[in-house]
Amino acid sequence: MEPDSASIIRARDIMHKRIVSIDGMATAREAAAKMRSENVPSLLVKKRHIDDAWGIVVVQDFIKGVIIPGRSPSAVSVYEIMTKPIITVQADMDIRYVARLLYRSGIRRAPVEDGGELIGMISLSSLILDNELF
Repeated sequence: MEPDSASIIRARDIMHKRIVSIDGMATAREAAAKMRSENVPSLLVKKRHIDDAWGIVVVQDFIKGVIIPGRSPSAVSVYEIMTKPIITVQADMDIRYVARLLYRSGIRRAPVEDGGELIGMISLSSLILDNELF
């Protein structure tokens, strides 16, 4: 039996409204410092121009693009290690579908979009920890 539309929890209901971004020309060292100072697990990478796609940089990108190959964090730009284009979640998407999309895509978090504007971030952990589903 499907829940009625009034009881459906949507992405906008549990997303974090705070989005922290960085320019892709910043170094991996600068990005890591920003993540520490802002206490966030990811940074949205700004578009270069209006027709460009958003990017994202997460902890795994530093491991794969800097630590494992033994590169200097000061010599690696965010553009070199980020994921782009990113998967976004529509603000009115039912969280059951959000969970399925993130899980099947192999990602832990995604920006939430409403009318072409990014309005927040949602993560697999926020589906469980930040609301009272369980």
